[in-house]
Amino acid sequence: MFGALLNRVPNPFPLMAAFHFFYPCAIGLSAIAGVFGLIAGLMLVSGNKSGRLLAIIASVLSVSNLPIGTTLGIYTLVVFLP
Repeated sequence: MFGALLNRVPNPFPLMAAFHFFYPCAIGLSAIAGVFGLIAGLMLVSGNKSGRLLAIIASVLSVSNLPIGTTLGIYTLVVFLP
């Protein structure tokens, strides 16, 4: 849909270049948040104290992922922050 609307823009090539930069960055951020979340979950289940810090890091990273990441990130911050 984004590409279909570009014929109405006077110079679409900088927008596509920005999109091609932003999209892999968003995918990478989601992957990093997911890895931190999995590791934090395993550490919390095993009773390790550093799992709390990793859960806070994962929730901060996932707040930008709409809509589920925002909801889970805010909930995790509310639960784990003192």
